[in-house]
Parts: sequence; structure tokens; C-alpha cells
Amino acid sequence: MKIKEIIQATKGKLIKGNPEAECEKFCRDTRIIKPGDAYIGIKGENFDGNTLWKEAFENEAETVIVQGIDFKNQDIEKYENKNIIEVEDTIKALADIATYKRNLYGKDFPVVGVTGSVGKTSTKDIIANVVSQKYKTLKTQGNSNNDIGLPFTIFNLKDHEAAVIEMGMNHFGEISKLTKIAKPTISVITNIGTSHIGNLGSRENILKAKLEILEGMDKKVLVINNDNDLLHKYNLENKDVEKHTYGIENESDVMAEDIILNENSSEFICNLKGEKFKVKVPVGGIHFVYNALCAATVGNLLGLSIEQIKKGIETFELTKKRMDITELDNGVTIINDSYNASFESMQASLKYLSGLKNNRKIAVLGDMFELGEYSKELHEKVGKEVAKNNIDILICSGENSKYIVEAAKENGMEKSNIYYFEDKNEIQEFIKNIWKKGDAILFKASNGMKFFEIVENLIK
Repeated sequence: MKIKEIIQATKGKLIKGNPEAECEKFCRDTRIIKPGDAYIGIKGENFDGNTLWKEAFENEAETVIVQGIDFKNQDIEKYENKNIIEVEDTIKALADIATYKRNLYGKDFPVVGVTGSVGKTSTKDIIANVVSQKYKTLKTQGNSNNDIGLPFTIFNLKDHEAAVIEMGMNHFGEISKLTKIAKPTISVITNIGTSHIGNLGSRENILKAKLEILEGMDKKVLVINNDNDLLHKYNLENKDVEKHTYGIENESDVMAEDIILNENSSEFICNLKGEKFKVKVPVGGIHFVYNALCAATVGNLLGLSIEQIKKGIETFELTKKRMDITELDNGVTIINDSYNASFESMQASLKYLSGLKNNRKIAVLGDMFELGEYSKELHEKVGKEVAKNNIDILICSGENSKYIVEAAKENGMEKSNIYYFEDKNEIQEFIKNIWKKGDAILFKASNGMKFFEIVENLIK
């Protein structure tokens, strides 16, 4: 994009520079800027990146886009051949620039928007791997799915032929903003669970917030998990959207039959609108069967062959920290699923752990965040799932995880097999003292609990 196009998109002011100069890459961290990059200053709660614009130039950025700087009192003449753009709000400028760039690719450019309470990132990964069998595909890296991460993903569009974009939210209106930037041609809702229920008040409101993804679409094409109760109800009651369904239990366009769940993989017959083929998913757990069905549905809509869909499913790799499985030299299996947590993802992970053939199943669980008044109830439900799945040892840390401990005891788990630590850092040494060859240890909590640090120390 040229400087003049950025000015046009953001209604910004060129303080200094060449309107015809081009910006190819954007960056918001002065520590990783590369020569020629455009630096965008972001003002956060505790730090204002706009104040680092000079440092960005010193690190060979060619352009800075900033807000709140009094350039009348700044010595800017020494920055020869540099471009300085002043905007009212850099977060809004991110959205404006990304929207402008997305529009350059036209309405027919395939963009798959992915949202849902659980499984967005893993579903995004497998969809992108399927779509990439036919198209050169850009995808969201990690979970950069908010009003900062999504624009930076769009900035990476170059010679791509399709994009798979993840969209997250905590409140009403957030998906609405993201979808109007990305303008999906196909939208996916993986499920409606309890994530962020403390902010939104009910699962029905979570559904409303997720359905905001339709607002950015010219033609509303929606792929949904038909086995999720609220999405199934939506599918039956709404006729004004083109819906494509996948599922195992409820009759759907794409279904899994003859499912075989193995420890680290699964196999099933994919029935894609009457055409059947065998698929092997390289990650264990029934929830990854659903992810594969979703990817098959999207692949079919984008014109991929059965062979391309099958290869895309069978060769995908998960984003790290999401069911990342490590076999240690001492014979212990570490399952790192510590990136985020909701009741539904806790339930799925515990069920997966229970199904393993390891000698002992150990669950290391921490707090789930943003549950508000539902926090006690949902942590107690996790405790019930621990007991229900016959987990051998439960280890907890976190204020609300005390409810997991109590509910596990009340539902029949032996007190002697339950441990609680005020300081999560004590867990690492405790595990080293008790682990044995053949153990499988699951780590699961909201990212803010930083359980991944415990895992990193254990697998060093």
C-alpha cells in the first residue's frame, strides 16, 4: 500500500514523507522491526507504544503511524526519507487500513471466518490445511483474533488465493467490528458454550454475539455444528441464511460414521452429502472429529476434491499449547492444553485423558476466567467431570479451582488423590516427586494462569 492510500483509508495527516512511498509490512513491536517496515504505535492499559516512534526509526522502520504526539515540539527534520503519519486513533487506523487492503482483493476472494466458544484455533488450523490443498492460503497465526491481531493478519495478504481468519470476542459488538474488516465469504460457528458468559449473561446472548459474524457478509453462508443444542435450534428456526451443517448425532450435510477413537488419532467414515470416504485425524479426541467434519464442509463449499479434503485433514498440525503432546524420556506423557479453558473444553480434555491407556491419568487444572456469577457453578461441574472420568490424581491451583476440588470429593474421588496448591509454582516440584513411567498428565487452565510455564520447565 502507498502512503497516500493509508492516508485515504485512515483520514490521517502526513506530517512528513512521500505520498508515493510504499508500505509492504507492518509491525507494532520496535524490537522486531525490519528495515523498511511501517511501525504502528499501540496504546495499551500500561504502556503507550506511540512514544517509541523515534526508536522505530532508529531500528530502520521507514514509516510510523502514531497518535497523540505533538510534532510541533519534535525534531523531525533529521529523519530523512522517512514517513510520519498522524491519526486520531491507531486501533481504528488498524481497522481502516486492514479494511482497505481486504477490499483490494474483491468480493469473490474466499475468506473463511471462524468463531465459536471452543475450538476456534484448532478448527481454523485444520480448515486452513484443507483449503491450502487447492489455494495458497493465509491463516491467522496462533490466536491473533482480536481488533489488533486480525488486522495484522490481513496485512499479510500478498499473493494468496484464500484466507482463514479466526475471530474472538468477550463482549457484544466485537465480532461485528472484525467481520466488517475481514468480510468473510463463508462463516463458521464451532459451538456455543460458556466462555465469557460472565460478560454476556447467558448462552443465548453468546449465540447472538457469535452471529454478528454474518454482518460483514455480502452473501450469508454459514457452517455450523448441528450437534450443539443452540446451533441446532438456530438451524431449525432460521431460514434467511444459507446454512451448511456437520455433526455426528443430528442429521447433517456432513457426518461421521463408524468412528474409532485411538489415543493420539481417530478414524471415521466421512459421509459428505452421500459420498463416503475414510479419514484419519492425526489428533485424538471426539472434538477433533468435529473439527475434521467442519473442514470437510468448508472444503466442499470451496470446490475441493475428496482427495484434497482427505489429505488436508490427515496432514494438519495443531497450534502449540493446544493438545500439544510430549513423550518424555522417563516414560511420562505430557498433554499441554494450557492455552485457554472453558467448561466445554475442560470436559472434552478430561474425556480425552480418561480414554488413554496410560497407567495413571493425572489432571492439573486451574481457573477458568470470565465466568462472572457462573464461576462457582461451572468450576463445580468440572469437578464432577473429573470424578466421572475416573481421573487418578487431581492437582489444582487458583482461587476458583477450589470448587473443582470440593466437587471432585463430593462426587466420589478419594481425598488422598486430590491436591491443591496456593502457589502454582509448587506444582512443578510436586509432579517431579510423584510421576512414574506410564503416567499421562494433562495441563488445562485459562492462559492467564500460565500453566504452560510449568510444562516448559518439566519438558526441558
